[in-house]
Amino acid sequence: MKQKNETVETILVTGGAGYIGGQTVLCLLDAGYNVVVLDDLSTGRICSFHEQTVFYEGKVHDQELVEQIIEQHNIRSIMHFAGSIKVDESVSNPLKYYHNNTEGSRLLIEAAISKGIQRFIFSSTAAVYGEVPKGEKVTEKANTYPLNPYGWSKLFTERQLVDVNRAHGLQYGILRYFNVAGADMSGRHGQYLEKPVHLIGRAIDAMRGVVPPLTVFGKALPTRDGTGVRDYIHVQDLASAHVDLLGYLKAETKSALYNLGYGKGLSVLEVINTLEQISGEQVPHVFGIPREGEAPEVVADNTKLVAELGWQPKYDTIDEIIASSLKWLALLEGNNR
Repeated sequence: MKQKNETVETILVTGGAGYIGGQTVLCLLDAGYNVVVLDDLSTGRICSFHEQTVFYEGKVHDQELVEQIIEQHNIRSIMHFAGSIKVDESVSNPLKYYHNNTEGSRLLIEAAISKGIQRFIFSSTAAVYGEVPKGEKVTEKANTYPLNPYGWSKLFTERQLVDVNRAHGLQYGILRYFNVAGADMSGRHGQYLEKPVHLIGRAIDAMRGVVPPLTVFGKALPTRDGTGVRDYIHVQDLASAHVDLLGYLKAETKSALYNLGYGKGLSVLEVINTLEQISGEQVPHVFGIPREGEAPEVVADNTKLVAELGWQPKYDTIDEIIASSLKWLALLEGNNR
């Protein structure tokens, strides 16, 4: 653990050993913040950079532990990433998602209020929107009616933050993620999942032959080539937006909600073709029926985010996203030899 700098703020990051939370921990450390991590390690992993933090293994449901951490480290800002993220699993096991995501967030927020936390940044999702009009980018004013329990579990937490802001003055920042991919450009962090749930990771595994051919869910959807269209954002750009949002909340008195994406969509087949071009290998794939609870096309309108935070993405091409994923995989394989 590095020596704490008493002149800068200490941030509590829940889920800070996970894919997105870990990358945000790196961005906070790069920006000079002190960081305390709370993670139950159910899906996360302790990495070398966690030596620069104070690390607690535990759940956000443990209010006594959370309150102890807040008091001991004089926490004033929380970034909340802890939770479950698989859409299909949420359909088959909804109560897990309402427990891990909604109830866990409620208990964390309650502890935050009791201990005088000033700012709370929440990791939300574009899944809160549900169906969107064909060909239209999604703004923050779009109707929110999720198609799956995962989206509902996140939307319920958003509602809690709005209500406690009115009742108790807790300032919140909500970021609705689109499809996060890629790995740290310096090779310090990435995904460790043995069975990735997102397209790029699954496609890479299929290309390597370590899993069966990739299943493309739907080939006659109302999109330009019949396959699902999503807005893919590099994890390092996404993490940097959290640091920008923290600075914004510290400078302003109001709360904020933003879409976090690039504002451009790619189809499943376009992603597969790009991976094949970069790697020089084929991605074996088959077509399956569309998955329950997923919209055909979801692309962000990020105008508000760029205008208010001045956020400037650095790695906003699918080539950079895929190349960083392949580089990370090569690093992992090299370390396992």
